[in-house]
Amino acid sequence: MFSALAALSLGIGPAVEAQGPVPPTPDEPSTGKPLFTPLDIVALGSFAVLTVAITPADQYLAHFVQDSGLQSNTLLRRSAIFVREVATPGSIIIGSTLYVVGRTGGNERMAELGLHGLEALAVGGGLTFVLKGVIGRARPYKGLDSPRNFGLWRGFANEDYRSFPSGHTVMAFAAAAAVTSTTNRWWPQSTWYVGPAMYGGATLAGMSRMYDNKHWASDVVVGAAIGMFAGMKIVRYHDSDRDNWIDKTFLSISLPIDERGAGSPSFSLVPASAIRPLAPPR
Repeated sequence: MFSALAALSLGIGPAVEAQGPVPPTPDEPSTGKPLFTPLDIVALGSFAVLTVAITPADQYLAHFVQDSGLQSNTLLRRSAIFVREVATPGSIIIGSTLYVVGRTGGNERMAELGLHGLEALAVGGGLTFVLKGVIGRARPYKGLDSPRNFGLWRGFANEDYRSFPSGHTVMAFAAAAAVTSTTNRWWPQSTWYVGPAMYGGATLAGMSRMYDNKHWASDVVVGAAIGMFAGMKIVRYHDSDRDNWIDKTFLSISLPIDERGAGSPSFSLVPASAIRPLAPPR
């Protein structure tokens, strides 16, 4: 299951982002990058097939990862804690830091990377919150032999029934997709090493949630799909509409630095008209 998820994310994700821009029509003054592409259907279909294929094995895989030998392994335990924390709250901290440091130091690309990453986390997290509450799937620790324990709406009231989908996996894949998509625009050749690093780490985050007995395998697969598409579509949205109010507002904020290297407590706003798309380096 883990190798299939890794192969799917490493293959589909970079492939989607490697698609070149489409020339804009005269009445669409944008970068010409469409929000949705035919390959999106392939990607969604692939995740759907993997979900259907892995769901019958939820119970078996839950028992497997809770084996006493695996659970007593100190290295696995510490690794699970590390990747879990990197996914959440690490992704939020990293995104916020990139945005603040980028605006403070006048690094437009760093600020943009942080901002779009945070947007992807917000979109993916919001959708996940709703799904968890509505679907109300019981977590594995409520019973390893009951992977079909669903109950409409109960997830809103009880943490024990917020298994589907995996929120940590959503956050990890949203961050991975946002970073891969953004860096692909600046340095197209970077996709084939940034993508594997980011998506590989996101896959480990999903595995850690099963190891912690908090999620079923199918929770992780669906979480990966939601996160990946949240990250990719946020970046594509901004590429398609450079006049969007989010970029014009948040990428125009700057924190001046004085001669001692300290930031003043006030913010200054650069006129929105001064913001221009960043072109890839030649």
